[in-house]
Amino acid sequence: MNVLLIYPEFPDTFWSFKYALEFVRKRAALPPLGLLTIASMLPSEWSRRLVDTNVCGLSQDDLDWADCAFISAMSVQRESTRQIIARCKEKGLRVIAGGPMFIDEHEDFHDVDHFVLNEAELTLPGFLKDLAEGHPQRVYSSDQFADLGQTPAPQWELLNLRRYSGMSVQFSRGCPFNCEFCSVTAMLGRHVRMKTSRQIIDELDGLYALGWRDTVFFVDDNFIGNKEFLKTDLLPTLIAWRKSKRGMTFYTEASINLADESSLMEMMVEAGFNRVFIGIETPDEKCLNECRKLQNKNRDLLEDVKRIQRAGLEVQGGFIVGFDHDKPSIFQRQVDFIQQSGITTAMVGVLQAFPGTRLYERMKKEGRLCSASSGDNVNSNTNFHPVMDLNMLREGYKGILHHIYSPKYYYQRIRTYLRNIGPTRAKSPLQFSDVHALILSFWRLGIIGQGRFQYWSLLFCTLFRRPRLFPQAVKLAIYCYHFRKICDLHVM
Repeated sequence: MNVLLIYPEFPDTFWSFKYALEFVRKRAALPPLGLLTIASMLPSEWSRRLVDTNVCGLSQDDLDWADCAFISAMSVQRESTRQIIARCKEKGLRVIAGGPMFIDEHEDFHDVDHFVLNEAELTLPGFLKDLAEGHPQRVYSSDQFADLGQTPAPQWELLNLRRYSGMSVQFSRGCPFNCEFCSVTAMLGRHVRMKTSRQIIDELDGLYALGWRDTVFFVDDNFIGNKEFLKTDLLPTLIAWRKSKRGMTFYTEASINLADESSLMEMMVEAGFNRVFIGIETPDEKCLNECRKLQNKNRDLLEDVKRIQRAGLEVQGGFIVGFDHDKPSIFQRQVDFIQQSGITTAMVGVLQAFPGTRLYERMKKEGRLCSASSGDNVNSNTNFHPVMDLNMLREGYKGILHHIYSPKYYYQRIRTYLRNIGPTRAKSPLQFSDVHALILSFWRLGIIGQGRFQYWSLLFCTLFRRPRLFPQAVKLAIYCYHFRKICDLHVM
C-alpha cells in the first residue's frame, strides 16, 4: 500500500510567519507533527510519502504513486483541504481524514471515504483492522483519551528538515483549566496526560541524529499542567541531556501561573527553554470571569509577564476582543497593556465560538450563532452576534493592530523587552541562514522599510549596551516586518 500523508496549506496568518521565513530561506515554521506520528502507526510494510503543501506542491507524480491519502487539517486550512480532497478523488484515491477540523465538520465533507477522528492511538487501529478485513466503516471515533506512554515517535525521516525553521514534539495533552472559548478541553480533556521522559529524549535524539540543531516547540496545550513531574523528572532529564548536545533550544505554551514558580522557570531556562506563549486574553476582570479564565483573575498580569521575562523567558501573548462585557475602552486598554509589557509577539484576535466549546453551546442556546468559525487569527469577523456593535468591534480591533504593529510602537516594545529579559542559556549555533537574514534585514528594514530610523537605532543601541541580545533584536525586528505585512494585506 502506497500512502500519501498530505498536510493542507495555511493561508496568510500572523502565526504562519511567512514573510519572516523569507529572511532565513525557510518555507514553513513547523512540520505536521500529527501526520508524522500517524506515519509511525501504519503497518510497517506500507510505503509512506509526506506532502506538506506549505513547503512543496502536491504533484501529479505523488498522486500517480499513491493508493490512498491521509489528510489532517485545522479549520483555518478548510479551503486548501477541499481542493486537495477533490484532486485525490479525481485520481480515484481512497481518502482518510482526521484532525481537529473534521471532529465537528466531517459531515460537510462528502467525498471523504473514511474519518479517523479524535485521538488516533484509539481510533486508527480499528480502521486498519477493518480495512485489512475488507469492511472499513466510514467514521471511527472515541470519547476516551489515549495513554501517551504508548504513542510512537514521529517519523522525522519523512521530512526535508531544511525547509522548516523549527521542529515540534509533544510531551502532554490536556489542560487543567476550562476556559469557555477554548476547544482543548473539549477535544483532549482536563486531565493532563504525559509521555515519559524517555520518550521525549528518544524523539529529540532522533532529530539530533538527522542533524537538527535549532529550535524545538513543545506543542503541549499547557506545558506546566503537571508541575511536579516537570520539576522531578522531565526538566532534570532535559538538563542532563543538553550537557552532551549542542544547539537545540526549546519553547512552549503555558498558563500565567508559571510566574508563581521561580524554581520551575529557572529549571526551564537551564533545560534550554527561551520562549513561552501565554494566553493573557484581556486585562478586564469582568471578561476574564465571563470566559472562566479564572487562572488570570486577581493577579497583576503586567508584573507576572515581567517576572517571567526576568527569569530569561520571552513572553509571547494571546489577546482577545469581542467578549460580552467588553466596553469601547477595551481597545485602548489592550494597547496599553501590550506596550507596557514589552510583549513583541502579541497575537490579538476577535473572539470566535468553536464547535465543542462551552462558548459555542452558549451562543447556540442564545440564538447568536451566525456562521462557522474560520479559525483565522487575521479575520476581523466573529461567527456570532456580539453585544458590542459589530462595526465598532471591527474598527476597534483594526485600531489595535494598526497601533501595535506600527514600527514606532513595535520597536518601543522590543526595547522594553530587551530591558526586562534576564539571562538565558538557550543559544543556537550561528548558521548561514542567520547571516543571510541579517544582510537582508539591512536592505528591507534598514534601507527601504517604514521604520528605518527605529531599526538602526535598535541595532546600534543593542550592539553597544547588550550585545549578547543582538541576534534576538534582529529576529524581533524581522517579526515586525511580517506582522505589519499581514496586517496591511489582510486586516487593514
